Amino acid sequence: MGKRGGDKTKGNICKKIMIATDGSDNVKNAVSYGIEIAKETGAEVYAVSVVSDEHAQMARRGISWAKLIEEKLFDRGVRATAYVKETGKKAEVQVKSVLLIGRPAEEIIDYAEKNDIDLIVMGTLGLTGVKRFLIGSVAENVVRHSKVPVLVVR
Repeated sequence: MGKRGGDKTKGNICKKIMIATDGSDNVKNAVSYGIEIAKETGAEVYAVSVVSDEHAQMARRGISWAKLIEEKLFDRGVRATAYVKETGKKAEVQVKSVLLIGRPAEEIIDYAEKNDIDLIVMGTLGLTGVKRFLIGSVAENVVRHSKVPVLVVR
């Protein structure tokens, strides 16, 4: 058994944890798991939310409704990462918020690889029947293509 205290990250495989969030209720369990793992390992936490670049591109072309949608999506991303930050604060875990623009799965994978993330934690829909074998398309793409371990939480 290891000693408690001191440098909690020394010898741990989880030094940096990304919690990917879209702000939905489905992510709340994933946030809890990610924060708990970070608390136990002393890992740094990055709350990452991705705004789809499709709306950003349309807004840049002057499509007014797309600009409104983009603003709402950015606001949702800010609230989503703030939720992770607040959950971390309650558990005495520091969380850094990150907002990205692009294709969610690609941005999550890219950020994880470029920032030496050790574990990606993300949620998915809790479905039943035949659909229970399917996870959200973003989570599925991250699981399939990430070189970083991924924990998908129902």
